[in-house]
Amino acid sequence: MSAEQRPRFHLAFPVDDLAAARRFYGDLLGCSEGRSTQEWVDFNFHGHQLVAHLDTSSGGSTATNSVDGEAVPVRHFGLILSVSAWLELVARLVEHDTEFLIEPQVRFEGQVGEQHTCFFLDPSGNAIELKAFANDEAIFAS
Repeated sequence: MSAEQRPRFHLAFPVDDLAAARRFYGDLLGCSEGRSTQEWVDFNFHGHQLVAHLDTSSGGSTATNSVDGEAVPVRHFGLILSVSAWLELVARLVEHDTEFLIEPQVRFEGQVGEQHTCFFLDPSGNAIELKAFANDEAIFAS
């Protein structure tokens, strides 16, 4: 399937400060901005559409599940990048003193689903995971 045929993922999520969301997703994560109003803004999240909706009443979930010995936030979204893109973006996050919920690491080392991963929060408390597989075929392996 070519890139033109690949389905695009769309995710709308709450933020409590659009200016902070613009700085975080635009400036730090490098997402270009699309359409916007005073209540929402579209971001190009590596070819996928994220829509940050202003919601000052949101109370984020803090529930976690144990995954390979780490407390992974149940409610999260993220990107699967190439290993080189993952390393580059993680380096930018470290350079900007990002506080990680789960430090950058290799999970399931030596197993079918081996992956680079890390978790952090956006300014509104939304949990984001970045991951990279050395072998893309392992993404859906059981």
